[in-house]
Amino acid sequence: MKPLDVIAIGRAGVDLYGEQVGGRLEDMASFAKYVGGSPTNTAIGMARLGLRAGLITRVGGDHMGRFIREELVREGVDTRGVRSDPARLTALVLLGIRENGTYPLIFYRQDCADMALCEADVDAALIAQAGAVLLSGTHFSTPQTAVASRRAAQLMRAQGGRVVLDVDYRPVLWDLAPRDCGEDRYVPSHSVTATLQGVLDLVDLVVGTEEEIHILGGSTNTLDALRSIRTLTDAPVVVKRGAKGCVVFEGVIPGELDEGLVAPAFAVPETNVLGAGDGFMAGFLRGWLRGEPMARAAAWGNACGAIVVARHGCAPAMPTWPELDAFMAGQGARSPASLDQVHWATTRAPADEALTILAIDHRGLFETLIASGGGDAARVAMFKDLAGLAMERTAAGDRACGLLLDGRFGARALAQAADAPYWIGRPIEISGSRPLRFEGGADVAITLRSWPRPHAVKCNLRYHPDDPADLRAEQDAQLARLFDATRSTGHELLLEIIAAPYGPVHHDTVARVMAHVYALGIYPDWWKLEATDDPAAWSAIEAVIAQADPWCRGVVVLGAESSQAHLAASFAAAAPRRVVKGFAVGRAIWQDVAQEWFTGMIDDETALVRLTENFAAMVATWRQARAKALAPCA
Repeated sequence: MKPLDVIAIGRAGVDLYGEQVGGRLEDMASFAKYVGGSPTNTAIGMARLGLRAGLITRVGGDHMGRFIREELVREGVDTRGVRSDPARLTALVLLGIRENGTYPLIFYRQDCADMALCEADVDAALIAQAGAVLLSGTHFSTPQTAVASRRAAQLMRAQGGRVVLDVDYRPVLWDLAPRDCGEDRYVPSHSVTATLQGVLDLVDLVVGTEEEIHILGGSTNTLDALRSIRTLTDAPVVVKRGAKGCVVFEGVIPGELDEGLVAPAFAVPETNVLGAGDGFMAGFLRGWLRGEPMARAAAWGNACGAIVVARHGCAPAMPTWPELDAFMAGQGARSPASLDQVHWATTRAPADEALTILAIDHRGLFETLIASGGGDAARVAMFKDLAGLAMERTAAGDRACGLLLDGRFGARALAQAADAPYWIGRPIEISGSRPLRFEGGADVAITLRSWPRPHAVKCNLRYHPDDPADLRAEQDAQLARLFDATRSTGHELLLEIIAAPYGPVHHDTVARVMAHVYALGIYPDWWKLEATDDPAAWSAIEAVIAQADPWCRGVVVLGAESSQAHLAASFAAAAPRRVVKGFAVGRAIWQDVAQEWFTGMIDDETALVRLTENFAAMVATWRQARAKALAPCA
């Protein structure tokens, strides 16, 4: 087996999708940023479906180019063939979704990085590691990119691999349509037809929409176009027909389209068709490259296209293998909306199995300090800067470390952490609120839109299962608002449960709260739970998570007012539980230091040293407990 199943070659850009569905691009007020470019979308889609995918392209040596590269790495796409071009910018595309099924689209690709791809960018050694190459028709629109694409195909054929042609016809990218008509799908051109037909001697599979088959075959009659293609290649030809599914022609072209291998579409609500073709290609190649029957490959392609059609965006809408498997198990009866939790959970960035967090998101304690004359907001911010630096000194690049910090007193420390690899969380609740209230106003989604995407949303939920019904109902409504907001803005949710002060706590009390949250249709990515040395409590918590959300990231133990000795005992009890990933502890690390620093008993450097020592000791305590708990028996 080759190390890579397939390498895509061609466009890579950033899609800026208008967030106001149903309006003109002129009226868009905000845009969502996604990876874009058909080959790049397909590479991500293939990686999500379990294919070992790579990409050959260029991105600008700019912020958008770095964004694409980071997203590709996160998705598991091999980026050895992705070159950074310091002389050019990354391509951009502005897109809108209208209520009448039209999709206004503007390509910003003048002298962009991916169109500077040249033959020297095609590394023969990289091609040798793959079993197939996926070509994009767009990259035959200029002589330089055509030479590069043809070189990749020739190298692949020479080693006995397979070559796939995605016709990917955009008239505006061949200078055949006005710049403001990027959505146009078909303009006849003898020149384009001749150019694309010149590739057919190298391909083993052709995939295109009916309009793309028309341009490739040189006729607006689909059957005549197919017959023209068949005179130039024996490769199977797949015709994508949107809501009609697809048809595959493996041999002689018959007298009717429906006499080919017909794979029906799956009926889903249509939101956006722009990424459907890339989703189809990913699904089809997942089957075809792995030797599945053609009918199954076509069905998978249709299913992936249907899932993408029901979502906003292209690359982020691509399904994962668990998602496709669930969709197919229901024979398409499960709509993409019902797969949202599987999609969310299986497309998140991978999480560390260990997570040790310095929690200094406290606001109430510091507000009390300020009110008593023990300091001011500027001093509090300085102390939180020291705490952030202490975490970084302890972590020294270890991604398993993190920081829980508020945006009020800790804004500067949050900004300083932006370039670091550490886990970052921020509180959203008004400190001490019960019923739950949010900082920034009632519309929590508006607040979260101002937060960087990597920041996890931490919410402290003061909740007891025996609370009065009206209080529980109000808290439930607030929690549902928060969950919907985090999903719409793409932030992970860490939900902290505090039950102890509000009623008797038994071994199943916290588990009952968690089960209730899941019953509301709310799936926190993380749970932050009170430390306990009760094995029955941990068993109940594990059982709830296992039944309700096998994709849950896990649990981190909070410290509250526990001493370091009590926390050590709690760590020992929690460490054998694989659902527990670590801790998020604050006051046991910094409270004594803060008291001495604010009263002038110690200076900045002494405070920093002690904070670093305290956090490092807590990390060591957890890791020792974990190692001992998981060590094989002698």
